[in-house]
Amino acid sequence: MTQAKRHIHVNAFNMNCVGHIHHGLWTHPRDQSTQYGTLPYWTNIAQVLERGLFDGIFIADVVGYYDVYQGGVDLTLREGIQLPVNNPWLVVSAMAAVTQHIGFGLTAMVGAHHPYTFARDVSTLDQLTNGRMGWNIVTGYVDSGARGLGQDGLAEHDSRYDRAEDFLVLTYKLWEGSWDDGAVVADKARRIHTLPERVRAVVHDGPFYRANAIHMSAPSPQRTPVLFQAGTSSRGLRFAGRHAEGVFIGASTPEAARAASRKIRQAAVGAGRRPDDIKIYAGVAVVAGKTQAEASEKYAEYLAHASPESGLAHFAASTGVDFARYGLDDPIQFGTGNAIQSATQTAQQQGWTTRRKLLDQFALGSRYHTIVGDAVHVADELERWIDVGEIDGFNLTRIVVPETWEDFANLVVPELQSRGRYRTHYDAGTMRQQLFGRGDRLPAQHAAASYRQFQGRA
Repeated sequence: MTQAKRHIHVNAFNMNCVGHIHHGLWTHPRDQSTQYGTLPYWTNIAQVLERGLFDGIFIADVVGYYDVYQGGVDLTLREGIQLPVNNPWLVVSAMAAVTQHIGFGLTAMVGAHHPYTFARDVSTLDQLTNGRMGWNIVTGYVDSGARGLGQDGLAEHDSRYDRAEDFLVLTYKLWEGSWDDGAVVADKARRIHTLPERVRAVVHDGPFYRANAIHMSAPSPQRTPVLFQAGTSSRGLRFAGRHAEGVFIGASTPEAARAASRKIRQAAVGAGRRPDDIKIYAGVAVVAGKTQAEASEKYAEYLAHASPESGLAHFAASTGVDFARYGLDDPIQFGTGNAIQSATQTAQQQGWTTRRKLLDQFALGSRYHTIVGDAVHVADELERWIDVGEIDGFNLTRIVVPETWEDFANLVVPELQSRGRYRTHYDAGTMRQQLFGRGDRLPAQHAAASYRQFQGRA
């Protein structure tokens, strides 16, 4: 018997700002991203995605701003390079109110929150969305954000992961161990809302955080949200192997994606988990048309509005290198850096060693792999990435909002469905159940499971 083809998972990749990945495209006449500060913008996006049977909307975030390129923020402000940027978490309730199935993957930097209050924020939204919440765990990568939080600059790269480990252990204790299932009875006749004997304080005395308290929220449908992560440095891989349920990778070819995927799945196995306990997503841009010619025309139109220099300024913040200090063909000295180590490694491996070569990579305002074509061509390429790259799906970046996602839903999704590679309906259940089909809660082999029925010991 032939094995059934795996469904392709797709998230819409967005940010609560004007310019996210494809810089400059906010100037396109059909783009609506300047409306990001209004609720109709977000509710319309959520409805478009649900009609397209997307897994979810993944909303990136950065605490801070990009001030490495040219040693300041002038270009960042003029071009709207993720500045101004609003809180992604505050738009979820509105989107959840007009949808039933779409998941929400939200970014939060551990250093900008305390686990005790953050755990309540997440539990609240997981309750309000009926279990549709995911958290993208980030450790920060810009000094400007650290300065805004009262620090001199970013802590050392690996120590930021140490803080994230401690943050997660405390939130696991709160989400998984403070309240038993069945603690809330809401018995009006007996005047008992919660059974005291089924709730306990958790005690935590870690290297970064301390707490001795009951979780303020009753258990939400998933307890712990679906956990996402994007770091692929050696320290990031160990972190992902232990904690992540979804990992986002950047890859220029399916073969590069395969190499990254195998490392990630091996890290999961090394942490006592199964290789398929992690869904792996590659970032991709799609320009789809009814014909190949239409798609090519649309791509040329998009290129006319893109800002390669803005893409380079964004990349400067990711690497910590001010590329404006170099002539177009001067060799760039990357060094080790304290920002996103994988970004620097990628540039060196790909030979992007001069400003001219880097600008070529940012023709569409970003270095994301871009697929241009009719539905058949796009579907062929997505299947190739899934099968050769050994990945599970894609973060589909926005180029023009909401046109990018409408075109994908109207043109590409039906083609993928006809090949048996895309869902035709949503199943019941939480975000975790939709992704893995194994229930609403984290599996027993996950690091969080050891904190269930936690009895108040450090």
